[in-house]
Amino acid sequence: MAIRERSRSKGLGITVFIILLLTPIYWLLNMSFKTNREILSGLTLWPQNFTFDNYVVIFTDSSWYSGYINSMTYVLMNMTITLTVALPAAYAFSRYRFLGDKHLFFWLLSNRMAPPAVFLLPFFQLYSSIGLFDTHIAVALAHCLFNVPLAVWILEGFMSGVPREYDEMAYIDGYSFPRFFVKIFMPMIRSGIGVTAFFIFMFSWVELLLARTLTSVDAQPIAAIMTRTIGASGIDWGVLSAAGVLTILPGVLVVWFVRNHVARGFALGRV
Repeated sequence: MAIRERSRSKGLGITVFIILLLTPIYWLLNMSFKTNREILSGLTLWPQNFTFDNYVVIFTDSSWYSGYINSMTYVLMNMTITLTVALPAAYAFSRYRFLGDKHLFFWLLSNRMAPPAVFLLPFFQLYSSIGLFDTHIAVALAHCLFNVPLAVWILEGFMSGVPREYDEMAYIDGYSFPRFFVKIFMPMIRSGIGVTAFFIFMFSWVELLLARTLTSVDAQPIAAIMTRTIGASGIDWGVLSAAGVLTILPGVLVVWFVRNHVARGFALGRV
């Protein structure tokens, strides 16, 4: 009886937690289908005058949808660059021992602990000098400073779980290192690569400070464009809510595809 009561209490607690967690998301979705007049008129649990006008503004106004294109462009560029650099680096840490390797490995992760504001001025001055300001590659390279160490840390955990005998067997069979790495080794850690790509995507997608400072017009992300809803007439709450919903969707889709591997990713591949 006591066990049943405990299970019931636990289930009730989880239910309440999920409701509290989803309430802001529901409210954002709810507001995105309302007019500004209805939003400001009072509290309603669902739209009284259901409308898609807010989403029409997002998809028809180039100043809005260009923000999503810019964000996806530099995020995908960052994922490509980060994985290209992190995969061989993580392999080196997992398979070889050299002077100061553990200190270097920890130092890589410590870079992720630094706040982005520390690097704003150096990046801004450097990119302005070499003509990279307000470009997608500028933001992608800036995010590599934080994402490459994290990717190396996670991938090293997955690679260390692969026995070294596979490497030796491949060399005996006549595989060159590039062929072995691409044809045999990478498929064995594909779940780790997927989880790493998820973390890279999320950190780059939600980062605003560097992305906003290093862009002005041509490569401005959606998070920066969302501040344009504040004008002389007030805040366009409906359009802002619709933009927020569309900004959440890419992250939800990525989580859905890697949901079976996220727990291992949080443990850095060590479970």
